[in-house]
Amino acid sequence: MADEKQHRHEEESSPLLNETKPFSPHLGWTADGFPTGPGSVIGQPMPTARAPWSSSLCSCLGQTDHFCSSDLEVCLVGSVAPCVLYGGNAERLGSVPGTFVNHCLPYSGLYLIGNSCFGWNCLAPWFSYPSRTAIRHKFNLEGSCEALDRSCGCCGSFLKDDAQREQCESACDLATHVFCHTCALCQEGRELRRRLPHPGFNAQPVLVMIPPTEQTMGRGGA
Repeated sequence: MADEKQHRHEEESSPLLNETKPFSPHLGWTADGFPTGPGSVIGQPMPTARAPWSSSLCSCLGQTDHFCSSDLEVCLVGSVAPCVLYGGNAERLGSVPGTFVNHCLPYSGLYLIGNSCFGWNCLAPWFSYPSRTAIRHKFNLEGSCEALDRSCGCCGSFLKDDAQREQCESACDLATHVFCHTCALCQEGRELRRRLPHPGFNAQPVLVMIPPTEQTMGRGGA
């Protein structure tokens, strides 16, 4: 009986056992230590906020990067030879041998057909706009709807559901390439050149081992 009273007294006097923890019905913790909130998936971290693009759609002049990749050079290539700029963007994004040719040649064909038959480049944007979506996903960039909602708050209803938001952003990517095609390619080129090195300049330094010269052992003179 005395032992039971002593054990109960120790429990009441222990500050660790009597410590009250705050409880929130909207906040939980996963097995990995990530907080979960309303609408989050158990076991997955809460998504971080998407970042804006490093340059706006019409920022043709700006910083100068390595390997002569200035914004002016991007603007000139996109205006004169958009097929080359699009192929270079795809090559940086994919970093796979043959990516430039596989994207540049089909784009060039659609560009020629559109300008010859319809008088303007109306077919190539349908081929090139998925690259903008891929860049958004790769670097977690905000889309046009999110940027518009951040500036004037008029697209909040489209951003609540992830599937609906992505459909709206993909449609905005297509519209951006159709109506502002050259500016879209230049913006994507600037973003990729600031974030990813060109595959041709991504070689690692090689350490060359030079063997020692042939050595002979001579006999000492008497």
